[in-house]
Amino acid sequence: MKPQTFLEFKETLKLEAPNANWSEALRSLWYEANGDWNASHNIAQDLHTELGSWIHAYLHRKEGDDWNAGYWYRQANKSFPNSTLEEELKAMIEYALNH
Repeated sequence: MKPQTFLEFKETLKLEAPNANWSEALRSLWYEANGDWNASHNIAQDLHTELGSWIHAYLHRKEGDDWNAGYWYRQANKSFPNSTLEEELKAMIEYALNH
């Protein structure tokens, strides 16, 4: 079952893996929130949606590759953020839960 709120999502981080019935984007975000950048990136790079591009941008921003991140933010129709990584991750999770 898909979490309905950010707090419910955070509770799922205790599990060994995200629910297989979740969207690819939400699964990618789960892996990132659990500290598995590579698993998150492997999913995000195959998501050809604005949310997938946003996740991809965030992941490259996190690794310090601002040039690559900038490309993916443009693909997601987003400006390069001024928020912290934690704030951006929460925003993406909340977006994925509501769409």
